[in-house]
Amino acid sequence: MLDQFKNLKNLAGMFGNAKELREKFEQLQAELAQRTVEADAGAGAVRVTANGKLQIVRVELDRPLIISLAGEGSQADQEMIEELIASAANAALEKAQEMVRTEYARLVGGMGLPGLEGLMGG
Repeated sequence: MLDQFKNLKNLAGMFGNAKELREKFEQLQAELAQRTVEADAGAGAVRVTANGKLQIVRVELDRPLIISLAGEGSQADQEMIEELIASAANAALEKAQEMVRTEYARLVGGMGLPGLEGLMGG
């Protein structure tokens, strides 16, 4: 019987922590939306910036470097540049996802709620 009361107390504590956890998640999501990561492809010919909302916020092309890599104007050159953009974008999104996973795991780990770390990739 004493174990049941202890379990109910633990459950009540978890529900109390759920509200606090939700508030902290909302705050963290707002902070992550402002944070960015960058990735590049083609030795810096293409640089892509993504935010913590997993959105691409900027694509920068180093024109002289692209011309030196791809030349000027052929269909093959355009396809190579498009592949560099896709590669840099994917790398930036992977970095953004890792940033989000790390921050969520840090937040959940600090709450002392067992098992939640795994839900966020921690």
